Parts: sequence; structure tokens; C-alpha cells
Amino acid sequence: MSERSVIEAKIKRKETEIQSLEKKLEAARVYLHALRDILKAVEKEAADDRSDETALRKGSSVAQAREAILTLGIPVHIDDLLRHLGRELSRQNKASLTGSLAAYVRREEIFTRPSPNTYGLIELNHFSVDAIPDEPPQDFGNVSPPPNLDDDIPF
Repeated sequence: MSERSVIEAKIKRKETEIQSLEKKLEAARVYLHALRDILKAVEKEAADDRSDETALRKGSSVAQAREAILTLGIPVHIDDLLRHLGRELSRQNKASLTGSLAAYVRREEIFTRPSPNTYGLIELNHFSVDAIPDEPPQDFGNVSPPPNLDDDIPF
């Protein structure tokens, strides 16, 4: 056998070995992809089963606001929430956080708005204590008499 034939035989064996390894690698990739799909399905199922506490993205301003309200245990005004979160009391920051919290309030999820610009948590039963009365007060519309005016007005 010539040196050329020996080298060609080695090349052929290596090519066969590489093909075999590539098939194993492809099978391993398919298996890994299947495991990732299963993990996504399990995470989605777990997310559906979770309470409102875990429905919020960790570290988000809404999650931080929830933690602040939980810590304080009472409904908190938006200004106090921003202070507690270490944010500037700017119009933009107020609008941003208020808009985010209001979305949850509208969907009746996680947050409540017991009074204007004040947010509480459903889990802590922070609902409006002062309900708006169905009727106006009894003295509504009564005009009180003007105070006694002196006739000694100089003009």
C-alpha cells in the first residue's frame, strides 16, 4: 500500500467519523430544542397559576410600587410612592407611574384607587372607604342669608 492510499483511507475514516459526530450533534440540538419548548410550556403554565404578586415583572416600577405599598400597609399617594422609589417628583414621572398603575386599576387587578392619586392593593383590601353618596347633602341648594350689613356705609 502506498502512502497516498494510507492517507486517503485515514481521510475517509475521519470524514465518516465527522459525519457520525454531526448526526449526534444534530440529535443533541433537536433534544435541547425540545427541552426548551417543554420549559416554556411549564413556565407558561406556572405563570397562569401564580398569584398577582408574581404577575409583575421583577424590578419594574409597578413591582416596586407594589412592594412599597405592601411595606407601608396602607394606600399611598403617588407623590409618596415616587419618593419611596427614589424618583424625582416630576410631571413626567408622575404621569408614567400613574398611567401604569391606572391600567391595573381599570382591569381590577393588583391595584386599587381608594381616593384620587392614591393607590392601594386588592390583596390588602384597600378599597374606597368613603363611598360617594347617591344623594346630595340635605342643605344642598339652600342659600344662606347674607351677613347683616350696616346702613352706615360711606358711599
